Parts: sequence; C-alpha cells; structure tokens
Amino acid sequence: MAVEEEGLRVFQSVKIKIGEAKNIPPYPGPNRMRDCYCTVNLDQEEVFRTKIIEKSLCPFYGEDFYCEIPRSFRHLSFYLFDRDVFRRDFSIGKVAVKKEDLQQYHGKDTWFPLQHVSADSEVQGKVHLDLRLSEVITDSGGVCHKLASRVLECQGLPIVNGQCDPYAAVTLLGPSRSDAKKTKVKRKTNNPQFEETFYFEVTRPLSHTKRQFDMEEEDVDKLALRVDLWNASNLKFGDEFLGGVKVPLRALGQDGVHDAWYYLQPRDNVGGKPVKVDELGSLRLNIVYTEDHVFPSEHYSPLRDLLLHSTNVEPVSASAAHILGEACREKQEAAIPLVRLFLHYGNIVPFLSAIAHAEVNRTQDPNTIFRGNSLTSKCIDETMKLAGNHYLQVTLKPIIDEICTDHKPCEIDPVKLKESENLETNRENLRQYVDQIFKGITTSGVSCPTVMCDIFFSLRESAATRFQVDHDVKYTAVSSFIFLRFFAPAILSPNLFQLRPHHPDPATSRTLTLISKTIQTLGSLAKSKSANFKETYMAAFYDYFNEQKYADAVKNFLDLISTSGRWDQKSIETPIMLKEGFMIKRAQGRNRFGMKNFKKRWFRLTNHEFTYHRTKGNAKGEGALCSIPIENILAVERLEEESFKMKNMFQVIQPERALYIQANNCVEARDWIDILTKVSQCNRKRLSTYHPSAYLNGHWLCCKTSADTAPGCTPCTGGLPANIQLDVDGDRETERIYSLFSTYMNKLVNMQEACGSRSVYDGPEEEEYSSFVIDDPQETYKTLKLIVSSVQTLEQQHTKYKRDKFKKTKIGSQEHPIGDKSLQCYIRQQSESSTFSI
Repeated sequence: MAVEEEGLRVFQSVKIKIGEAKNIPPYPGPNRMRDCYCTVNLDQEEVFRTKIIEKSLCPFYGEDFYCEIPRSFRHLSFYLFDRDVFRRDFSIGKVAVKKEDLQQYHGKDTWFPLQHVSADSEVQGKVHLDLRLSEVITDSGGVCHKLASRVLECQGLPIVNGQCDPYAAVTLLGPSRSDAKKTKVKRKTNNPQFEETFYFEVTRPLSHTKRQFDMEEEDVDKLALRVDLWNASNLKFGDEFLGGVKVPLRALGQDGVHDAWYYLQPRDNVGGKPVKVDELGSLRLNIVYTEDHVFPSEHYSPLRDLLLHSTNVEPVSASAAHILGEACREKQEAAIPLVRLFLHYGNIVPFLSAIAHAEVNRTQDPNTIFRGNSLTSKCIDETMKLAGNHYLQVTLKPIIDEICTDHKPCEIDPVKLKESENLETNRENLRQYVDQIFKGITTSGVSCPTVMCDIFFSLRESAATRFQVDHDVKYTAVSSFIFLRFFAPAILSPNLFQLRPHHPDPATSRTLTLISKTIQTLGSLAKSKSANFKETYMAAFYDYFNEQKYADAVKNFLDLISTSGRWDQKSIETPIMLKEGFMIKRAQGRNRFGMKNFKKRWFRLTNHEFTYHRTKGNAKGEGALCSIPIENILAVERLEEESFKMKNMFQVIQPERALYIQANNCVEARDWIDILTKVSQCNRKRLSTYHPSAYLNGHWLCCKTSADTAPGCTPCTGGLPANIQLDVDGDRETERIYSLFSTYMNKLVNMQEACGSRSVYDGPEEEEYSSFVIDDPQETYKTLKLIVSSVQTLEQQHTKYKRDKFKKTKIGSQEHPIGDKSLQCYIRQQSESSTFSI
C-alpha cells in the first residue's frame, strides 16, 4: 500500500529474520526456565508474533517476517514475552530501533541488547496544541499576561489492553508553580477530538515603584507547558501514561502565538531502579528496511525499456538485466525486482531462457549444471516462489500439516534415538511420510503452473543441445530446480513458503529434514544413490526406495512439467509420451450416413498430438485411426450423463466437431481431463463456452438449439490457470532497480573501464576486472552508457524532488510534527547540501 506524497507514491517494506535470544534472566522459581515468544511492533502496534519456545533461557526462533508498511511509524520494536503457568504474559525486555537508524543494520545479523520495558516509555501518537499569550488588564488597572492553552486533538494513541479512553492533563510548570488542569475523557477512541482551552496566569502586575507595563520577562523564560495524555482506567492500578510533550513558553516568540503538532515523548524521568544492559539478555535480528519513492510511470520509460529489451540483446551478458546481476553484491538483490518486472510485463520466459542458455553454454560439466548461485538460478528460484505458491499449497500442505500435527517419531539415527523409541517403527513412520510426499509430487504434474513448465522446457532443450552425449541431462537440468530448489526447501522450511505459520518444533523439524534429504535424492536421479549420503543410516534407509519404479515416476513427472504449453514451439520439441490407455470412444461420424457406434480404442497423448489406435500394439507403429494436433483442442469438458446414458464421459472439442470418450472410472476421467487441459491451455483459440450435452437428433440436448455450429450455452470451466496474476507494480520494481544501479555505480564505472581495457581481450590483467562476465565489450559498453544515463536522469529527478520538498516542509505541521528526529536529521542534511551547492 502506497502513501501518496505530492505526485509520488511512497512504499515502505520490512523483511525481518528473528534469530534467537540469549542470556535471558531465569524465572524466579524452582523451575527457572521460561516459555518465551517474540513480537514485532510498529511503534506499539503488534504486527507479528513468533511461536512460543518452551523451557529455555536461550530460545531459538529462526522465523522470517515480511510486510508492506501502510503508515508512518517512529520505531520498529521487538518485545520478548514470557508466558507463565497461568497463561499470563509478562514482558522481559524490548529492542526499539528508530526509523532513521534502520539503515545502519540493513541486511546484517545484529545482536541487540534487550532494554527495560516501562509503561512510562511506551508512547506513540501526536498531539495538536494552540498556545496564545495575551495581555489582560486587571480590575486594579494593572497588566498581567495570560496563556490560553488549547488542546485540539490527538492521533494514533496506543490502545492499552484493548481499549483507549484518553484525556489530557495540562500543567504550567515554573520555579514556584505547578498549575494542573484536565480535559474530559473521550471514550473508545485513539484519535480523540478535545477542543478544550485552559487559561493560566503567566505574569503578575509589578509593584507601584516600577513602570506599570514592565513585566517579569525572566519569569516567562523559566515557564513551560506540559501536556500529558492518559488512558482513563477502570482498574485499581490507576491511569496509564500514553505520552507527553513539554513546550517552553519562549517558543511563542514575539507575536505570542504558537500552533503546532508534537510527537508524544516518554517521561523525562522514568522511575524504578536502573537495569544493567546485560541483565536482560540480547536478541539476534536481521532487518532489511526499504523505502521507495516512486515517480509517475513516464519517468521510468528509458530504464524500463532498456531492461525489458534484455531478452533481445546478443549476447545476453551485454544486456541491462544481466549487468545488474553482475553489479550487485548478492545475486538475490537483482533477481527479486527483475523477476517481478518481467513477470508483470509477460516477458519472464524469454528472459530466463536467454540467461539460462548463456549459462549452459558456459558450463563444462553436465553434473554441475545450474548448481551455482548464479543470476539464472536465483531468478528461477524467485519465479518458482511467486508462480508456484498455490502449487505448493495443493501438493505439500496437507501432508506437511499432518506431519506437524501428529508428531510421529521418525528419528533413524541410532545415536539420537530416545530410549522409548523403536528404530524400525521410526523407519516405517518416515518411509510412509516419504512415500506420501513423493506420490503427491510425482502425480502433481498437471497442476504445475504454465510459466514454470515453459521455463523447464527451455532448460531441458538448452541442456540437451549442449550435452548431447549425456541422455539424463534433460532430466537433471529440470530436477535441479523443481526438486533441489523448490520442493526440498519447502519441505525443510514450510514457514518460508507459507505452508505453516511458524518454524516447526525441533522434533518435527528433524523429521522434515530427513524427508527433504530423501526427496532431494530421489529427484536427483543420481547414478549412485548411497554415495549421496554421508550418514550410513541414511544410506540404509534409502534402500527402501532403490527401485526402478521411483526413477520412472520421477522421469514421467519431469517429462510432463517440462512440456511446453505453447504449440508454436512443437517443431523443435521432441515428442514426449504423457499418458496412454484403453478407453471407449463414440465414432465421430465423418460420413453423413456412417454408424456412430461406440468402440474400444487405445489412446495416446504426447505433447504434440492426441491419437487413438485399434490396438495397443498398433500404437507403437504408424497408422493412428485418428490424430488430433494439440493446437486443435479448443476445450476439454465433462459430458452430461443424459447424452448417452453412460457414466464417466468427457468431450475433446475441436474446431468442427467434438470427440466423445468414456473413461473406465471417475478417477481416470478426471486424470485425462486434467492432462488434456494442461497441454492445451495455451492454445490461442480456446473456447469460453461449450455444450455440456451432446448434439443428437438434430439439436443440442442442453439448450435445444438446432444448429450444430451454435456457440456453447455454458461457460467453460477454464481448467487450470494458464498463468499467474501477481499484484506487481512495474514502476516500483523499476525504482528498486534504479536504486540498485545507483548504489553500485562505482562497479558500473569499473565495468566500463574493463570494456575498454586489454584485460577483456587478453585475459584479466587486473584482478578487479576478473569478476565481470563481458563476452562482447562493445555491446556491453553501449548498454552501460545507456544505464548510467538513465540512472543519472532519475537521480536528478530525485534530487529536485528532495529540494522542493525541503522548501515546502513546515516543522510543526500535521505531516512533520515537532520531535521527529529523522526529519531534523533530514533538514540538517539538506541544509548542508544546499550550502555546499552554493
């Protein structure tokens, strides 16, 4: 969710890894252990909570949290709580990081000391005050000054124990006075409108020996107005402090008027005994905070067009997208915005095909194909994570939920076995889980998203062309992603793939680790399975699965998911057998007076065509009785039973007729419909409507229309989604890429120098140039020049925006309350830069 800001949209997001806590003070009882959980808060608003780690003073969480931040905030806070035997929660300590300090810790594992949590320091929100100093003539003719203090409203007060009934206490503080007044309580609101005015006498009439209108100015300088916000509590413990501000009266200036918003602050003197930092322990966090200021779309056209053109650049290493991957310190930094940008504009498959093809051509050994953390592998990882989320949900989630709920013992390491456990029982439990997950994966091919299938098709073709002698490389190229980098990590850490809300407990985590290792090995199709395991107990366990049927299932699955759904690629694709078997078909009646009877036939489906033959033996040779090219399949739908009084029928709809088929049972009918829909779902002329019943005796049974060419009367079921719909903002992703290019500008300059140096032609003479992939120096230099130009133009626009914003910034306004340390820091920076530019 973006915040609109004078023609710009401002996006904030935070990605947090909550690692572990250590040295937590023991519980003051015989047990001494604590049951702890951690929360993530925007100011005082909780936005995430970890699971509870029981009986530990050094709890390990290992949980990740990501969110888009929809509002302004001052602190990102982390609270550590202990839940006692009565299920009451007590705060142990907190870590509060100011917004302006977040960049100091960007992407670094950092141990933060836990600070003491005090009700007097837990504040958020802001208050609007209007102060006016005026002269008043007393009854005796003397002159005094009175202060009119108006408390108008507050915004964003914290909600305490589920409620907020605020009131304001207004006090005039001075050397010899403390006059206090209160507003009315505003019930059930954290944005109260007070609109109350209080009057305080500031100066008194002077003695008759002095001039009548002189006033004690030193008295005014020593006075301050204190406004404290309180939550009116019905409990005996008293009202809760919500925050306060202290305004010295000298802020009124010459005209005696001061109207401003203030951020509420903690109390100046928090009571209680000071706590040593190391007494509360510490918390390990990794925080990545990003703030994107996104201009209107036209500002990004040059850079965006340059990036999207990457698919057409020869060689691809000279493209803007590839150069971004070379410039970034971590390939993941580049992969995330690139994948989202190309997905948004529908160019992800050609882009990934281009960079994968280039990487395959640089690979010397087929056994190491796609095994490194290259831009290709990171981009495909990110695409699978985005496109395959629903696929994981339907494939893995049910069995992962069962494993996490049942807690069956599955430890097979004799050294780690508990006394109460039986090794053979544990092995059987683990074997059943592996079998369930393996079957779930290898029978899920029809659910694999089209965009993933198209990518796998491209990987398969590139690998098979590059390593023609190795007949298994077409499988290992795909399995290295779908098993090694997709299913295995999702099983290992289901919380990272939205399959579970939290990191599993240690016992379940161990079970998932053993399953993940086994599935990874099954999917790898390695020649020597036992050699894959360092542990002898894993090698012994794998003997359960050392059967040809498992390898065959993996190959069939890989064949299906690496079949392209785009028929215009069939000319270069090797036919792959997807499914075959006996079914009964109704004669299509090509001859007007031909018999339309039912006959048993052997059906075969490849990624090229759907055929049927008289017998199974005939299918191996030539002479199919009927061949339907995949691109001619316009829809695959069930056929209503009333058509022929027969169950389990479906129809394969072609441009001029429909083929009616009866499967042997309902499960087989569903399988054929799914797989036929899968291979035909990208056909350009797919129908949106169909006839659910047959055309018999001169009319459609469903809608009674007499024309056999009449459009369908029922919407097609649509089958499987042809692609994914992502809520991606192309301009925001381009802004992220601009920020990365800007951050690594020095590296781009080095690349330009490398293009012009002899190291490109004669080998890397200078070590600093050896890390760049530059296949074509001239093309790379041209692209770099365009990148630098686009980045500099955007940099100028950002600078102008900051300068204009600085000019318009009014301290004390609702948008920029007094007390904003980050704003003060920003103003100081702008002042320095303005002075420097002059």
